[in-house]
Amino acid sequence: MTDSLAIPEAGKARNIIAGAIQSVLTVAFVATAGAMLANVPAIVQAFQQIGFGQWLRYAAALVETGGVVVLVVPGAAAFGALWLGATMVVAVLAHLFILHSNPVPSLALLGLCLAVIWLRRDEMGNLRAKFSRAVRRAKPGSSRS
Repeated sequence: MTDSLAIPEAGKARNIIAGAIQSVLTVAFVATAGAMLANVPAIVQAFQQIGFGQWLRYAAALVETGGVVVLVVPGAAAFGALWLGATMVVAVLAHLFILHSNPVPSLALLGLCLAVIWLRRDEMGNLRAKFSRAVRRAKPGSSRS
């Protein structure tokens, strides 16, 4: 009887931990995007060193803001974390190969994104199943639901 009670508690703990990590990620990415848009000199200089111009800084701020929006949508947090995690992979590569600076903050955010993806992994399957059903319904001549 106690085994059946352990499953909901594990799910509840997993949701609480995922929510806490999502909160940390939300604050971190909103702060970073805000700093990019506020023309913080260190960030402007870093994007200048990357060499693609300042449009990339604005694009990165937009990408991070979009990722945060998806991260806080119930049922889509795993996709938001995947979006932000991919952004952090690019940031780590930029730190290592272009900026020659410390990638640890980006790696830490990447790790938190991976944790959310793992903790919210059920969302991926649920959304994939909904998408597959929608595609099947949209096909002409399809009679399956």
